Amino acid sequence: MDAYEVIGHIVRKNNGKEVFETIAISFPDPRFIKFHSAKEIVKGTTLKSDGKTVEVNGNRLDVIESRSSSDISLSHDFDIKYTGGYSIDGKTIYLDEHFPNFLSVEGKQIDARVSIGLHHELPEKWMSDNEYEYPYAHEVATHIEKLYVESQGVTWGGYCREVDKNLRNVYGHKLGKTPVSLDLAPYLYCRDKEALKEIRESREE
Repeated sequence: MDAYEVIGHIVRKNNGKEVFETIAISFPDPRFIKFHSAKEIVKGTTLKSDGKTVEVNGNRLDVIESRSSSDISLSHDFDIKYTGGYSIDGKTIYLDEHFPNFLSVEGKQIDARVSIGLHHELPEKWMSDNEYEYPYAHEVATHIEKLYVESQGVTWGGYCREVDKNLRNVYGHKLGKTPVSLDLAPYLYCRDKEALKEIRESREE
């Protein structure tokens, strides 16, 4: 049984009754579960799950959906506006080809494909696919990324400074080739017409 942190819920109707459709994410190897409960479970609560059932207040509830980072492909072969992104089907996580695979932070090497790709972009996609709006999904994803980074023995501030330094380099490049499967939801939500135009043009070239 692995530990999962509750990150949100949506109230649903199930067989005429009101239920809380709750999602939780496991750390440090990202895994996602969704289940129904009769009562609200407070965000931040830690639960135990084997991916098929979840323990809630001494009771076992069925998991109705589970996802795992082990099923995900990581791509470093494209230009990605905003540096990171994901495919529409959620099976591929993208990191801009100009962004380094490894970041040197406070004497340690942090794999950006893991910190940004699996601990930010992937949870963000999981939440977006479950009707959570982009700002909240991004907020939760940043929280998960922070947990991972700090577990590697470096400070969040030191990590962010190194990321920001490399972001400036990425943003200085014009998009060359953007994957056709890139999910445009974040750009559409932010109404970033300039980014959308640049992405469309990079697909046509």
